[in-house]
Amino acid sequence: MLFYNISNQINDHLQYAWELFDTLDINYWKWVLWVVYPIIISFLLPLIILLFLYGSALFLNVYHYRRRLREAYGRDFWDGARKTLAALWDGQARLWHGYEIVGFDKIPREGPALLIYYHGTIPIDFYYVIAKTLLDKNRHIRAVGDRFLFHIPGWRLMMEVMRVTPGTVQSCVNVLREGHLLGIAPGGVREALFGDEHYQLMWGRRDGYAKVAIQANVPVIPLFTQNVREAFRTPVFGRNLLLKLYEKTRLPISLIYGFFPVKMRTFVGDPIYPDQTQSVDQFKRRVESALHLMIHQNQRLPGNIFMALLDRLIPHKPRTRLS
Repeated sequence: MLFYNISNQINDHLQYAWELFDTLDINYWKWVLWVVYPIIISFLLPLIILLFLYGSALFLNVYHYRRRLREAYGRDFWDGARKTLAALWDGQARLWHGYEIVGFDKIPREGPALLIYYHGTIPIDFYYVIAKTLLDKNRHIRAVGDRFLFHIPGWRLMMEVMRVTPGTVQSCVNVLREGHLLGIAPGGVREALFGDEHYQLMWGRRDGYAKVAIQANVPVIPLFTQNVREAFRTPVFGRNLLLKLYEKTRLPISLIYGFFPVKMRTFVGDPIYPDQTQSVDQFKRRVESALHLMIHQNQRLPGNIFMALLDRLIPHKPRTRLS
């Protein structure tokens, strides 16, 4: 009987508590939210100010080149457009990534050269190289891009203005014989979407760039950008399946995440001159070995997003590792 009474009392208390909670008007929760809103806004406002400051800094970086832009527009409308874009990209690179180029003097001010680079998930680093070279050396680097880029709605004009072409061996040779700089990423989409933080070259049997360099008799200049794969990444999940799909269909399907403000630093290697006594395969191996060495000398392996972010604050020289 005693147990029965205690049980009833507990039930009565629980029912009273529930009825009390149930009588709370929805306005009470609105009141709670009004108390919380100022706290939330206090954290959001600094972000808005940060956006204004970032925009102001970007504008000033572009305005810094006003004389060159004015001269460019006076000569050629599209040349002015290219230099305006270059100023925007250069400003964004320095502000968001603390971007630097080491060995920039190795990119010639005159004469042809073939620039070979490691392809990050998004080759944003090569955009920065193009921008810097256009602004500081008044040279426009032509580039070879995958054919799917020309089918993206609204991109065709940009490809034409920036002089990006699908590129055959003969067309690339012609560009170099005309005295221009040309950039090629032999890894292409495969390396971009299916590479990982270990920075392994995924060039396979691709040797077109070697044929181009030998036929045009121009030096190859290797480029590698530290932390380029920590800026943007693709998820590991489903990567092997998507790679098989790409190999069969050539459809570049993959999710991309990132745009992390990691430290980015492009290293320009010494020119590699073709030896007419060497075969295409031998020259190809020379270029691969040079870029492989640059990666292992200048990149933390495996790459780490958090450490790449810290590189913005704490100067870090990755330890040399050869494998």
